[in-house]
Amino acid sequence: MIVTPRSATGAQVVVEAPARLHMGFLDLNGGMGRRFGSLGVALDGLRTRVAVAPSHDFSAAGPDAARALRYVRALCARLALPPVAIRVEEAIPPHAGLGSGTQLALAIGAGLVRLYGLDLGARAIAALTERGARSGIGVGTFEQGGFVLDGGRDPSGGTPPVLLRTEFPHAWRFILVLDAQASGLHGVDEQEAFARLPPFPAERAAHLCRLVLMRLLPALVERDIAAFGAAVTELQATVGDYFAPAQGGRFANPAVARALAWLGSQGAAALGQSSWGPTGFALFGDPEEAAALVERLRREPVGRGLRLQAVGACNHGAVVERIEDRAPRHAGARRGAQR
Repeated sequence: MIVTPRSATGAQVVVEAPARLHMGFLDLNGGMGRRFGSLGVALDGLRTRVAVAPSHDFSAAGPDAARALRYVRALCARLALPPVAIRVEEAIPPHAGLGSGTQLALAIGAGLVRLYGLDLGARAIAALTERGARSGIGVGTFEQGGFVLDGGRDPSGGTPPVLLRTEFPHAWRFILVLDAQASGLHGVDEQEAFARLPPFPAERAAHLCRLVLMRLLPALVERDIAAFGAAVTELQATVGDYFAPAQGGRFANPAVARALAWLGSQGAAALGQSSWGPTGFALFGDPEEAAALVERLRREPVGRGLRLQAVGACNHGAVVERIEDRAPRHAGARRGAQR
């Protein structure tokens, strides 16, 4: 694609994109033409924040800078854009099952779109950066936030379409359990793991689709955390057991699994793992209870050495802000912001 960008002199764009939980696949069989189909939710309290500005040379600084530099070079080459500088101010933990790569790529792409006035959406950015090929959750949460269900990948490829997006209950909290010393399968290892797994039984896929449509989604709409959590846990157990030969068990990380078992003993409505992990999650209906359990788990032997965080859902998509430098560049120059 060749574009004629408008001038971006004296401007920068700041983009904030929420992390996401990938809560499982519906149809790993694919016998009806589409495969995967997934559900997930955008998270508050974990995000990627990048600043994009014109520059004489390509550069990137901050956490996950090397990956940011690869994305921006690829995008600018494919869109015939001049060099830019990327500053990663915050980054979602990489390869933890929280969508770090997709959100970083989309944030950089959205920054370029706003900086140069391009007509390019998140799905197109995902295609240009080779993100979102298996799941549409990252693109859906970037665009809209909230709870998202996608329709799976068809044989022609491309990002799966978002079938449903709805608000996630404000009071519900996920306790995230992260092992900073480990990472989930990604890249070539992930592709090889999928290739080695046996065919997923069609009847099991049919049950999961029914479980989501007739139990999980109605419970979410009716704010029934017990029914919603039971459905999520069943989905997670079924998919986790299928992936067990590739990741070493229902959960990829034994330390995370032990902490989740403890949270289950404390009444968690749902237990699961996001994507290939190692991040695990437990769902609770009360913010104060979740915060107190995080503090208790930190003092328990099974919680030591793990990163623990209680977060709610983020019910809006990425925030993109263009900052114009309207005054000459000198000390004390005032700046204005336009959303």
